[in-house]
Amino acid sequence: MPLTRSFKDTIKARAATDSAFRSALLTEAIDLLLSGDVGTGKAVLRDYINATVGFEDLAEEVGTPSKSLMRMFSAKGNPRADNLFSVISSLQQLTGVHLAVRPASRQVNHS
Repeated sequence: MPLTRSFKDTIKARAATDSAFRSALLTEAIDLLLSGDVGTGKAVLRDYINATVGFEDLAEEVGTPSKSLMRMFSAKGNPRADNLFSVISSLQQLTGVHLAVRPASRQVNHS
């Protein structure tokens, strides 16, 4: 089901005023990508881009046409790793949300 315009506007308005929400949105996108749920991760990352810098400004920053970026993060898009990491790096710089990757704590069964 496509998102309604009001929902997209709500996400954008909240992201503009709530730094914790911006951080949570980007964190969730990266967590999804790292866990292998690439489709949902791309969708959340697309929402993050739309809610923060927009595809036009991101395109200027990464040196890739905005339409190419939009295709990369579409449902059928398949961004190369170098493009994906370039986008993530640029988003961190442009939005001030910086992520760090750490191993998750897990219990090891020594039976």
